[in-house]
Amino acid sequence: MDRLSLQDPLLATYAIAASIMILKAIGMSWLTVYRMMKVNGGYRSPEDLRKTRLNPDPDPGQTAPNEYVERIRRIQMNDLENLPYFLVAGLLYILTDPSLLMARILLYGYVVSRLLHFAAYLTAQTHDMRAALWTVGSLILIVMTVSTLLAALGLT
Repeated sequence: MDRLSLQDPLLATYAIAASIMILKAIGMSWLTVYRMMKVNGGYRSPEDLRKTRLNPDPDPGQTAPNEYVERIRRIQMNDLENLPYFLVAGLLYILTDPSLLMARILLYGYVVSRLLHFAAYLTAQTHDMRAALWTVGSLILIVMTVSTLLAALGLT
C-alpha cells in the first residue's frame, strides 16, 4: 500500500468498520440525552438543576442515579474503553497488507461482536453473555495486533 486511498479495498474495509464503530459510539451520547429527557432525570451536574427553558421545574431528584439512563452510560463507557484500541489496531493491521478476506473477517467480525455486545447490554443479558461477546472482539484485536507486530519485526 503506497498511498492511502479509499479505492484500496483494505482501507475501504477499515473505513467502513471504523465509521460504523464511531457512529455507534456517538449514538450512545444521543441515546443518553434521549433517555435523560424521557425520564426528566439522570442528570449528573449540579448546574443541571438550574431553571431553564428545557428544565422549567428543576428538582433535586433529577441528579439521582437513574438506571434507565445509567445503563446507556455504562455501554458508552465500555465503548470508550474499547474503541480506541480497535481504531489504532485496525489501521496498523491494514498497513501489513493482509488478504482482503482476512481483513474483512477481522474488521467486520469486530463490528458485529461490538453490536451484539451492545444489544446484550441494552437488553440486560447476563454478564456471561456480554463477556463472551467482549471476548470475541478482544481476541480479534489481539490477532490484528500480533500480526502487525510480527510484520513490523519482519517475521512474516
